[in-house]
Amino acid sequence: MQQTTGVPRKPSLPSRLLKQWEIQLMALCGIVFILVFCYLPMFGIVIAFKKADYSVNLMKSLSEAPWVGWAYFKEFINDYQFRDILFNTIGLNLLQLVINFPAPIIFAILINEIANKRYKRFVQSITYFPHFISWIVFGGIVINMLSVESGMVVPLLMKLGIIDEPVSFLGEAGAFWGLIIITSLIKGLGWGSIIYLAAITSIDPTLYEAATIDGAGRFRRIWHITIPSISGTIIVFFLLSVSNLLNSSFDHIWVFQNPLNLERSEVIDTFVYKMGITQMRYSYTTAVGLFKSAVALILLVTGHLISKRVAGRGIF
Repeated sequence: MQQTTGVPRKPSLPSRLLKQWEIQLMALCGIVFILVFCYLPMFGIVIAFKKADYSVNLMKSLSEAPWVGWAYFKEFINDYQFRDILFNTIGLNLLQLVINFPAPIIFAILINEIANKRYKRFVQSITYFPHFISWIVFGGIVINMLSVESGMVVPLLMKLGIIDEPVSFLGEAGAFWGLIIITSLIKGLGWGSIIYLAAITSIDPTLYEAATIDGAGRFRRIWHITIPSISGTIIVFFLLSVSNLLNSSFDHIWVFQNPLNLERSEVIDTFVYKMGITQMRYSYTTAVGLFKSAVALILLVTGHLISKRVAGRGIF
């Protein structure tokens, strides 16, 4: 007679899928979305290696246009604007990485330390609100506020003695990076802190209680408990930010860009839009986009390997 071991039999795959059909359906929607909008368009990458600029029928060009190899990649690297565009893209994103990346982490820690729940919810609501305003609307508000003729910022700075005469911040190329950093902080600080607040709330409260009994103050509890406990989340988002060093928020840059600040506002994304849409240089801009994606992949893999070796954690 066969003896039973008492170990429960694992349900079959179809039964598990049927039992969790709601969750599986949600996951399936996400997979379909990624396939349609991320993987299927990758077939168009072939245009970067074909002569399809100024083509009216791109689908026909995919099969009939002559191959040109790496010609468009070489053209972009040898372009007289290449250095300035690359400098603006990397420089602006590096500054945002140094300033804007730690800001939501610090803000989440500060929010978590607020004891008054009503005040805490009020601060969260105020800081979350700008995220739901489009960059076109938000940018229009900022442009009106910075206007020399009708804005309130320039007169206020003059009264405070910070500036001696009216300054057109939108027309100064040197002020563009600061404008982008400040506006992105205002718009994204609260929303960016949500994931870190969620990670903080999952920390075992007994750790804080034990640290308090041992005489640890608020700063020591933050330094020795909060930050190490959310370090995994921080590392993942840091690596993703590093891989996006060549990606800029197009609508954010575009709304503040004008001919006066073009020297410091032209980045790869705006350059691709102007060359691809307005000048119909489809192959050239596809090559530029592929170049940017390849660099992002290299940065992501390199950052992951370094993080695994140094911190013992990475993307996966």
